[in-house]
Amino acid sequence: MTSLLPFDDIREMFRLMPQLDPVAEAAARARDLDLTKPPGALGDLESMAMFVAGWQGRARPSFERPQIVVFAGNHGVVERGVSPYPASVTRAMMQNFSAGGAAINQICGSYGLGLKVFELALDLPTRDIASAAAMDEKEAAATFAFGMEAIAGGADVLGLGEMGIGNTTIAAAIYTALYGGKAADWVGRGTGVDDAGLQRKIAAVEAALALHKDHLRDPLEIMRRLGGREIAAMAGAIMAARLERVPVVLDGYVVCAAAALLHAVDATALDHCLAGHVSAEGAHARVLARLGKKPLLDFGMRLGEGSGAALAMGIMKAAIACHNDMATFSEAGVANKS
Repeated sequence: MTSLLPFDDIREMFRLMPQLDPVAEAAARARDLDLTKPPGALGDLESMAMFVAGWQGRARPSFERPQIVVFAGNHGVVERGVSPYPASVTRAMMQNFSAGGAAINQICGSYGLGLKVFELALDLPTRDIASAAAMDEKEAAATFAFGMEAIAGGADVLGLGEMGIGNTTIAAAIYTALYGGKAADWVGRGTGVDDAGLQRKIAAVEAALALHKDHLRDPLEIMRRLGGREIAAMAGAIMAARLERVPVVLDGYVVCAAAALLHAVDATALDHCLAGHVSAEGAHARVLARLGKKPLLDFGMRLGEGSGAALAMGIMKAAIACHNDMATFSEAGVANKS
């Protein structure tokens, strides 16, 4: 960080965002038309391969180093009874990830995806958003910068996931601040709260919005006041991927809260992102509509962990294999249409 105000460095990154490479996309499109199939026969698989090619700047898209990155954080708002599970479950799930026992481990193993999991000060939850700002600006900016390291080891496609008891409350608060309406419009049942728990979630979001109402015009202020460490880190990872021309596959309700903050700063900030799936949680379908993203899958999932993104990346792997490895008409000795 080089400026006196940490968020200034983040704002500068939006000005530096590269755009899709039209030459690479056109080359991929030309190859697609020469493959041994009728034009358009593979539908969205074709457009997916060309999307990856255009963002990577390669005529033949790469899927050699696909990476799922999961960020985990804890939240002070959990003390308000917004989840049926205690915050200690977040750390327990980290151990489960490390032992290979979670759903995301199985999905990544099935499709040959790398998996990294980052704990974000789990023993020091962010402050309760209904009584204070979750983070100060320096802490939020530092966590954003930490998230940017997600692709430091190299990745050609990035999928994002999260873990954190209470983070659907955090996401709902962000959506209410960004999009307006009542808290009840954005709050869902998360990990399965009963009716009383749902009302506690709604009340927590309402209290947070009332407390911070004079500071919610700036999406980065929303991030620090209503967000969590995993939200800030995921936003950083999305930005780092954009700067490095790495396509991103978004997961569900909570991941898209981080994405929505970037989108609110600059409507083009998610052009390199695909929506892996539409979650059954809360108002995720309405969020995707706001972001202009068509989900690749709709399996009624609401697990988090990057599970929907990982499944979508399995399809992406097949799409890129078809694009790169199918024979052309001349290679196969098949007559193309005249």
